[in-house]
Amino acid sequence: MAHNKETLRVLSIIEDTTVDGPGFRTCIYCAGCTHACEGCHNPQSWNRGGGEEMNIDNIMQVIKADPFANVTFSGGDPMLQAEAFTALAKEIKRQTKKDIWCYTGFTFEALLKDKGRRALLEQLDVLVDGPFVRSLRDVRLRFRGSSNQRLIDVKTSLASGKVALWQG
Repeated sequence: MAHNKETLRVLSIIEDTTVDGPGFRTCIYCAGCTHACEGCHNPQSWNRGGGEEMNIDNIMQVIKADPFANVTFSGGDPMLQAEAFTALAKEIKRQTKKDIWCYTGFTFEALLKDKGRRALLEQLDVLVDGPFVRSLRDVRLRFRGSSNQRLIDVKTSLASGKVALWQG
């Protein structure tokens, strides 16, 4: 399914969630994932044609409606719609002071090597990276499902040239 940079394929937008990062968050769940992780909690998100097309202006209205909630991109995998999520992230940064978290099955290192995905990475505050691995599942972990996944402080990591974990 073709996407332009002004629209996103969205399954749902959940307001005031507390499981997708610290505090209250507006979470945009996008359609499409190629990782097919065994034990995925959201396999209905794998279909790239699922959900509905939403334009960035409409998504921004939802985000701005709650001045106290930060933003999380989840899915599916937002990195499969990197160009449109980059445009959305830039609008969030331009119009608000909200921080942005993003969940992806790709690793930080792989994203650095992909120009389009790196552009999205550069707009993020925290990246939760890596595929969900059922054998590494740990319900005690904050904001992630398996111990291989990292909570990465993106700005510090990009500035230092090495992965810096989010300290929260």
